[in-house]
Amino acid sequence: MAPSRGIYLWPKSYPTFLPLQWGHPHGLRSHSSFASGVSNPKSTLQVYISQIHSPFTNLSIEHFLLQKTPPDSTVLFLYSNSPSIILGRNQNPWVEVNLGLLNHGRGLGEAIPRALVKNPPLLVRRRSGGGTVFHDHGNVNYSVITPTTNFHRDKHASMVVRALRRLGVAHAHVNERHDIVLASNPQSIPRKISGSAYKLTRQRSLHHGTCLLSSPYLAAIPLYLHSPAKAYIRARGVESVSSPVANADVGVEEFKEAVVAEFMKMYGIRCGIWRISPSDTIYEGQGWRGGVIREEDAEFEEIATGIAELKVSVELPKT
Repeated sequence: MAPSRGIYLWPKSYPTFLPLQWGHPHGLRSHSSFASGVSNPKSTLQVYISQIHSPFTNLSIEHFLLQKTPPDSTVLFLYSNSPSIILGRNQNPWVEVNLGLLNHGRGLGEAIPRALVKNPPLLVRRRSGGGTVFHDHGNVNYSVITPTTNFHRDKHASMVVRALRRLGVAHAHVNERHDIVLASNPQSIPRKISGSAYKLTRQRSLHHGTCLLSSPYLAAIPLYLHSPAKAYIRARGVESVSSPVANADVGVEEFKEAVVAEFMKMYGIRCGIWRISPSDTIYEGQGWRGGVIREEDAEFEEIATGIAELKVSVELPKT
């Protein structure tokens, strides 16, 4: 069997390339290595980049990291999802989403790209608050998990702005709603490229955000995120605030490298990067395996449970 394809390495921004040697027979990672790395009290700075595109899986990995990383550690997790609509924890899908369009391409189908008509976006409810967002392969999601005592709403959004400016996006800034927007001058209409959501616990806090880089579906996003039923429904859930959107027009991989570099610069520590691949296998605990982590056979118990929870959280009758 070939060696594991999930690589632990230094970011390209640094000259050192250091694969982690697993030393386990048959090319499998050593017993409990992933879980041990996540929970290692000496790992005060951790970086994970997912090469999986399932929103159910990535959100469950994110929740796993929130629960299992050391209380004093700071964690960066980067991932992109296949086309999906992600609801906030306390939102009503009937108010937030055009469900007729989502289920059948009905009403505005002629304006929806054929790829989305053939394979409609998934509808997923995340565990954090905030508004409804659209994910696709041209969008990168960043999550930063910190001790709650160190939490600040704009701290890591500003880090992402510095990464964008490193890539030549000079007009990016964080606005009063904690979004990242593009505005070339005070008179221009700001275009949103990144929104944020948060989950705070007693010891740990999660800030995650989107970043539109090269989405091919910008014109479709407001069509999906506008519910024709909204005017007729009185709901208690939190409503999203609509904003015009834009792409930052930078490459996905270049963006990831820049964010990692700014993250390490901010905290003054170089650390390895764990690239999470759908083809990896990791052994953990009493004989149960934590495959990283195909959705259909995820074997980390907590992650598998998280996937199942997310899949039933927004089950709706067909419209």
